[in-house]
Amino acid sequence: MHKDSKRREALLYHAKPTPGKIQVVPTKKYATQRDLALAYSPGVAEPCLEIEKDVENVYKYTAKGNLVAVISNGTAVLGLGDIGPEASKPVMEGKGLLFKIFADIDVFDIEVDTKDVEKFIETVKNIAPTFGGINLEDIKAPESFEIERRLVEELNIPVMHDDQHGTAIISSAALLNAVELAGKKMSEVKMVVSGAGSAAIACANLYVSFGVKRENIVMFNSKGALRKDDPKISEMQRVYATDVHFDGLADAMKGADVFIGLSSGDIVTPEMLLSMADNPIVFAMANPTPEIKYDLAIATRKDIIMATGRSDHPNQVNNVLGFPFIFRGALDVRATKINEEMKKAAVVALANLAKASVPEQVNVAYGETKLTFGRDYIIPKPFDPRLIAEVPPAVAKAAMESGVATAPITDWGKYRDELLERMGSDNKMVRLLHNRAKTDPKRIIFAEADHLDVLKAAQIVMEEGIGTPILLGNKETILELKAEIGFDEDVVIIDPKTKEEEERRNRFADAYWETRRRRGTSLLDAQKWMRERNYFAAMMVNEGEADALVTGYSRSYPTVVKPILELIARQQGVHRIATTNMMMTKRGPVFLADTAINPNPSAEDLARIALMAAKTVRLFGMEPVIAMVSFSNFGSSSAESAVKIRKAVEILHEFHPDLIVDGEIQTDFALNQEMLASKFPFSKLANKNVNTLVFPNLDAANITYKMLKELNKVMSVGPIMMGLDKPVHIFQLGASVEEMVNMAAVAVVDAQEKEKRLKQIEVK
Repeated sequence: MHKDSKRREALLYHAKPTPGKIQVVPTKKYATQRDLALAYSPGVAEPCLEIEKDVENVYKYTAKGNLVAVISNGTAVLGLGDIGPEASKPVMEGKGLLFKIFADIDVFDIEVDTKDVEKFIETVKNIAPTFGGINLEDIKAPESFEIERRLVEELNIPVMHDDQHGTAIISSAALLNAVELAGKKMSEVKMVVSGAGSAAIACANLYVSFGVKRENIVMFNSKGALRKDDPKISEMQRVYATDVHFDGLADAMKGADVFIGLSSGDIVTPEMLLSMADNPIVFAMANPTPEIKYDLAIATRKDIIMATGRSDHPNQVNNVLGFPFIFRGALDVRATKINEEMKKAAVVALANLAKASVPEQVNVAYGETKLTFGRDYIIPKPFDPRLIAEVPPAVAKAAMESGVATAPITDWGKYRDELLERMGSDNKMVRLLHNRAKTDPKRIIFAEADHLDVLKAAQIVMEEGIGTPILLGNKETILELKAEIGFDEDVVIIDPKTKEEEERRNRFADAYWETRRRRGTSLLDAQKWMRERNYFAAMMVNEGEADALVTGYSRSYPTVVKPILELIARQQGVHRIATTNMMMTKRGPVFLADTAINPNPSAEDLARIALMAAKTVRLFGMEPVIAMVSFSNFGSSSAESAVKIRKAVEILHEFHPDLIVDGEIQTDFALNQEMLASKFPFSKLANKNVNTLVFPNLDAANITYKMLKELNKVMSVGPIMMGLDKPVHIFQLGASVEEMVNMAAVAVVDAQEKEKRLKQIEVK
């Protein structure tokens, strides 16, 4: 992307539609005067008096227990340096967003306008009563050490400087597993650390607590190895200073077992790697450019165990694996601090999680047949849904055992359930979808690329590595729009109507006519239709000149679906195609079917739609739990629409007994476990979280998904086409850029699955 365009996009993201990235929303009713009288005066006096009697009641009556302050003075912001408190605010808001989406922790970001250590400490202490925890961020060393030390000592709530400890915790987990895989011992490994700032010191300290010997660590700053006779190094650095002389980094790495990179890119050479011991462990964590590029490193040493800070390589050391979950556990037992025991518990939990069987959802997200503990998987993936249920309990237990928990947990099963429920509102499924697409990008046609929003979507798909766009439309218009939005990448542009496409049009027309000549289509008709972009695009997919197609932005759904149904064959055994929409609700993803194709399906059709929906749900790594919904419950009505739902369920129960499906059932009973278990305990849906709803007709499904989308602002991915032999998907008329990007990712994943299925058939 053009630099100016990228800059403009970043600025627009933070400015529109509302400036910033986080907001405060009410958690109580406020519709009536009675509600307001309870929220404020006079009702609010009662909790105030209770807190005055016992200050611990603040956790009972206010949001303090789930509120963290992200605090900075802007002196060491990312790689931007000392840019001031106001300029640091976008970063602090971003950290707040990560707290919320990964651990459901609310955040106020606080930017403090002082570089004076005492004034900073005093400010934080004065506002601390508001918060359940303090996350210090982007404060330059060595002041950050003193600030954290003092606040940990002088406050009675959890305090952690994530810049110091985040990388230390995540890399320690990776190191434990890497050392085990290398067949070595922590107490014996020789380690070289490039970097001597706060993160490097914190990493080394934590490694030592897990058994690495201080005398086996050589630490480098920009001038060379830290030396005891250097008066300019800090007291914390002096702990890792040496009397031994090294002629640079290359000399120190000879025979080393471990290299830890927390400095700058491209400072490690292949020769340095070759000089290391057998099964060398290399954590090149400089970002975005590692100390040595991943591909170069693994090409140099086949026995290497490598991690980086990048998401496009195995073993990403990502702080988001730590801080949200550490604070979650600390808050949930009202810990008075985050101590070493809690940090080490997080390390062990992360290390153990990498050895556990990986859920299908994670395999799906990363395009793996099966992720298993080994050289390419020594640390959990950021999208692993188990993190929320594994790390916080470990941290909470450590807090209790070390005596800093003031509200101990007694029912750990209930606590884990509560943690998993916190993640229902997260849109992680979209991130999983995009990540899955990126594992094997495909050629994807955007059939209306001469529309600005469609072209923007294609640009994002290209830049994010989701797929390779093929742009259809007026070439001159597309080139003008590309220049306007800074879409500089060289991509294929095709205008089906031009003379230069005549040979391909005729070839496509011949192939199309072969399939339609006994259905009233003449060769002349076929040639005429190939000038239309949707016919042309569909033939490109059929002929293997593209892998997938998305279209429908500028035309009504029936108009677009007609050529698709004429040109694209159905999958074997499919009698009728259908669609589903994945709705990102507060309870998690819910699939609705059929939302776009079949006006009044029969009972048999509904059974087939349910089976196709189940297959689509599994595509996203989830096990389908299907409610066949109606206005009646289990035979309470003899109306035709209820009866056909009932019959569809009978078909599914008889021929697919292992599928978790039931009905007919009203939607509220389907989605409310307590109501369902109370009234209909015999149902196959009892005590299950329903994630798929199949509706009796198109009216009900389409109205429901659009109502959810507009009234509740629920993100929708779809309609996802089900039953076609090729990956072709149709946007809703006027879809947003975001919706089109998501549908393109669906098309790529669909192409991946169809390619995989074809290979399996060929093997058989």
